[in-house]
Amino acid sequence: MRVVVVGAGISGLSAAFHLLERGLGPVTVVDAAGIGAGASRIAPGGVRQQWGSRAGCLVARESYRVYLRLAERLGARVAARFDPCGYLFLADRAETLAQLEANVAIQRDAGVPSEVMTPARIAELVRGLRPGGAAGGAYCAEDGYFDRPQAVVTAFADAARRLGATFERAEVRALERDGAGWRVVADAGAYATDAVVVAASTGTRGLVAPLGVELPIVCEPRYLLLSEPRAERILEPLVIAVDRGVAAKQLADGRLLASDLRATGDPGAAADRWRTNVRRVLADLLPAAAGLPLPTVVEGFYDTTPDAQPIVDEVADGLWVAAGFSGHGFMLAPSTGSLVAAGVAGDELPAWHEAFALDRFARRGERNPDPQVI
Repeated sequence: MRVVVVGAGISGLSAAFHLLERGLGPVTVVDAAGIGAGASRIAPGGVRQQWGSRAGCLVARESYRVYLRLAERLGARVAARFDPCGYLFLADRAETLAQLEANVAIQRDAGVPSEVMTPARIAELVRGLRPGGAAGGAYCAEDGYFDRPQAVVTAFADAARRLGATFERAEVRALERDGAGWRVVADAGAYATDAVVVAASTGTRGLVAPLGVELPIVCEPRYLLLSEPRAERILEPLVIAVDRGVAAKQLADGRLLASDLRATGDPGAAADRWRTNVRRVLADLLPAAAGLPLPTVVEGFYDTTPDAQPIVDEVADGLWVAAGFSGHGFMLAPSTGSLVAAGVAGDELPAWHEAFALDRFARRGERNPDPQVI
């Protein structure tokens, strides 16, 4: 079975690898900018299992298990190391803590070893963190980061290539029915194929719209602030101060990564405001980071759906989409590729697929985002 994958980010690459691993193919991956040149280029590499829905926890846990043994799974060396530094969600308000407690109950039922923490326990766990007036938090020690996330993207590409994938640098202009199959029209020519997987982030919507498929995906700008590298380790887990709208983590290279989760506006005019807000929160929570310069602004985007969960589904016969990850494509990529490959092969799909199906919006009217999206 011939398959064309549109998009060479980590989701598309994972799909290509899993398709070929199942013996499906040939597989051609087409991308205008090349391997890992889009959102995957700036993915910070986080892998977490703390979600507010059972489906979210199950898919994240499946990906987590793959990431723990990634080199073995891909059959190739991976020039990246996973650091289980932990993710801590910090709540100031009682209602926020109550939501985290409800999420932890769902997570533990799905096998995620998260826990609710008191401020005293948080202070013991995170050296240098001053929880102050926090009501408590939620923590999972298994969550963490890859020190070189782009090396993970490359590893998926190398594994797919080793199994026979062909990579083409071209911009896809249209998808057309071609008898029982498809024709992928690109600026460098056209590809006849039996099945298509569109994993083109926000570009996915425009490619499938002419076919009468409406994807509720919008582009949402996001920004990261980075310090210069420093030798001293001042923050090991990722800390998300939910009610203060700030997240921070010290990366493997010593840089502090921080984000104003409510940042809006043009970076040129608003970046100083974001820095001021982040510094204020960090000065209160993490005195060691007080006054730390954050000179670098990295601009990216989320391809977001109304419920902040992805659409991974067959939207027409032989046409699959994998998009709308709301910034979590990296952490879910192994499960995404596995699901797409199972669907193209005609195999039974996992139970959590229903939560990622396109018709969920019409079927259940779901518009509320997962309560633990950042």
